[in-house]
Amino acid sequence: MSRDYLVLLVLQSIIGLFSDTTQAQQLKCSSNFSLTDPDVPKCSDLLMGQYICDEPDIDVDTQQARGCERNGTVLVPCKPAPQIICYPDESLKSSSHGSPCIFNGEMIGFYVEKSCKWTNGYKFETALLLSIFLGMFGIDRFYLGYPAIGLLKFSTLGFFFLGQLIDVILIATQTVKPSDGSNYVIDYFGAGLIKIVMNEETIVKPDDY
Repeated sequence: MSRDYLVLLVLQSIIGLFSDTTQAQQLKCSSNFSLTDPDVPKCSDLLMGQYICDEPDIDVDTQQARGCERNGTVLVPCKPAPQIICYPDESLKSSSHGSPCIFNGEMIGFYVEKSCKWTNGYKFETALLLSIFLGMFGIDRFYLGYPAIGLLKFSTLGFFFLGQLIDVILIATQTVKPSDGSNYVIDYFGAGLIKIVMNEETIVKPDDY
């Protein structure tokens, strides 16, 4: 174990004994230690139980995680446990000066990506009601950004009402979504559907399990 890391441990004990409420709100970092010290891990390499990540902040308008990107991910902050020493995330170097820090359980050490549903203002209830009552005129398809299909439905009275019935089912099951690839705005604990597909991460449980 390097001498620099031992000094950090001593500082950790001193800070744990004498830090007050004001000091607890600031990162305890030092620029006197090597940036390549193998004994001090990156905060993003901490083990489970050594940190806790916040839940995404839910936007009341979109009913999804605030800041959700088009690729379906959102960054959430993670906080190392009290008295953990590690190198903060690259984006936090301005506050740590690229040095290892002693955390108190309240300070952000790194960010992780969590999945979310990107929305662009299309409401599920609106699309479904338009399909039920005005679907024969193609208004639902116009609303979702499919003008060509909407025009065909308008010209044929919803493909003689058969197309309207099909679209009601497709929208109700959330098979047809907005043309821009976004998700419907639905209550966070509402009737949102998640498709489960089989891929390399899917585990098939044996019959005798």
